[in-house]
Amino acid sequence: MKNTVVITGANRGIGLAMATIFADQGDNVIALCRQSSEALDALNAKVINGVDVATEQGLTVMAEALSNERINVLICNAGILRDEQLGQLNTTTIKEQFDVNALAPLLVVERLLPQLVTGSKIAMITSRMGSIADNGSGGRYGYRMSKAALNAASMSLSKDLASHDISVGVYHPGYVQTEMVNMGGDISANEAAGRIVKLIEQQSMAETGVFKHSNGDVLPW
Repeated sequence: MKNTVVITGANRGIGLAMATIFADQGDNVIALCRQSSEALDALNAKVINGVDVATEQGLTVMAEALSNERINVLICNAGILRDEQLGQLNTTTIKEQFDVNALAPLLVVERLLPQLVTGSKIAMITSRMGSIADNGSGGRYGYRMSKAALNAASMSLSKDLASHDISVGVYHPGYVQTEMVNMGGDISANEAAGRIVKLIEQQSMAETGVFKHSNGDVLPW
């Protein structure tokens, strides 16, 4: 059955790779981004530009463009990475990461609740750097804190949406070769996206709110 799949931050990296996989499967892909890319424009997908999920204007553009859609899969993928170290903290970049990485995905879900249906799936693309138990190196204050906040929001969503039979997956893609990390990762965006797509396809109410690595391992909070 053909699904309608909505992906934020779909113009490059993991978002683009997931959009490509779903489009190749014949799904109805709606790609949200601030500005499209040549690769995204080449896909068989509906592209909605001007969607900066960290702004009220971007959220309004998104909500209006999707007002007549029934969404089966909603993937909150848009995110940013900055670097703060103790002694050189930058509150501006820390707050920026909270806005984009933690608050924006929650607001995206809230704005699109009317378009979700019984059995819909939400996928939050997070990071194991948001795991408190797994923090073995410190640093990256804004990124770690914002992803931990996203994980907490995802768990609350899994509880609040359970009665509507809407599941929430919380996925760490791996250390992915994207522009965000200057292509320094150890797994390609295509491989990470393929893993996550499979996890989303397997996603069910039985494991809603579970924090997983893209390889399927359950991660500690």
